[in-house]
Amino acid sequence: MSLTFRLDPKIEPALRDGVLTLWADVSNAGGAVGFVPPVTPDIVRPELVKHLAAMAERRTRLLVGYDQDGAVAATAFLTLNTHQLMKHWLWLYTVMVHPRHQGKGYGRDLMAAAADSARTLAGIEAIRLTCRGGTGADRFYAACGYKEVGRVPGAIRVAEGDDRDDIVMLLPLN
Repeated sequence: MSLTFRLDPKIEPALRDGVLTLWADVSNAGGAVGFVPPVTPDIVRPELVKHLAAMAERRTRLLVGYDQDGAVAATAFLTLNTHQLMKHWLWLYTVMVHPRHQGKGYGRDLMAAAADSARTLAGIEAIRLTCRGGTGADRFYAACGYKEVGRVPGAIRVAEGDDRDDIVMLLPLN
């Protein structure tokens, strides 16, 4: 079975709650999506509200992957640049696949769907993302065609004495 991807689905309580649960479950499984376990959906909620506000302003687009039961299984947020000199690329944030679905190729499917979605947006020529060093995420993104274009050593403090590099990666779309 594969996921069904949808860009800009209607935000309803079931979708909102599905994203919150996904985000908490990914975080608690050790995913590098802005939190350190343990977290609950209530801890994640303020970050989702920021994304929802940006979506309401049409600065951010939500890509959702649904499993065969219609549950939220994967997400990514595509955020447009507002700076005049950088409108030709966008940011990819909060890339997540539910732990129960990992190892099935859904991460690669999500990244391909994100690139396909970005290609539908007028003037977008590239996707930029950052990832936490020491997680293997940079190898995953490289396997999806992204190239490392920058690194800030120790920029992410996971815990006292556990600083990680912030790795910047880019995928040209043309």
